Amino acid sequence: MSSAVPNICVLISGNGSNLQAIIDAVAAGKIHGKIACVISNRPDAYGLERAETAGIPAVCLDHKTFDDRESYDAALMQTLDSYAPDCVVLAGFMRILTADFVDHYLGKLLNIHPSLLPKYKGLNTHQRAIDNGDEEHGLSVHFVTPELDGGPVIIQCKVPVFSDDDAGTLAQRVQEQERHIYPLVVHWFCSGRLSMNNNKAVLDGNLLPEGGYAND
Repeated sequence: MSSAVPNICVLISGNGSNLQAIIDAVAAGKIHGKIACVISNRPDAYGLERAETAGIPAVCLDHKTFDDRESYDAALMQTLDSYAPDCVVLAGFMRILTADFVDHYLGKLLNIHPSLLPKYKGLNTHQRAIDNGDEEHGLSVHFVTPELDGGPVIIQCKVPVFSDDDAGTLAQRVQEQERHIYPLVVHWFCSGRLSMNNNKAVLDGNLLPEGGYAND
């Protein structure tokens, strides 16, 4: 880590419920780190208000003002680097990142995805699980690599799929678990326990299995 107290930068696009869980965990001393900035690609993201309320620098870098993905990601890198991030947390950041961006932060870029990866990469994961008749669904926290939703899984959490579920009720069940799991992973990373080595997640010096830690 580049600082005594690791700098966490959080990227959001919307409500910021996972951001709030991380803010609360930092405030409670459950994460050894400080949130240096919150950046949104959407000016109306409520997560920006959450950051401001917590006294955290809140930056809007509107993707609609850029000509292409490459120019946006270059500006995003420049903004992020001004806060010297040790950990970059994607918390509902609804953009596909360029390989240049991912490579720049490789090994310190975390994402939470609402499915049991490698199942259901991309969008509409809850409806896809229902449509396929799955009995269980869940979430994965993983390191980000240039492959979309393809980086090494750190941890997964499973939830049941009930017969009367729709995408909304299933999403709510998954999101409830997200708010517990994501701060834990950020804590592991900021305390030096978690790293990525040769495209594998390593916790406390041990390679994690492909499904991550405690995914049963």
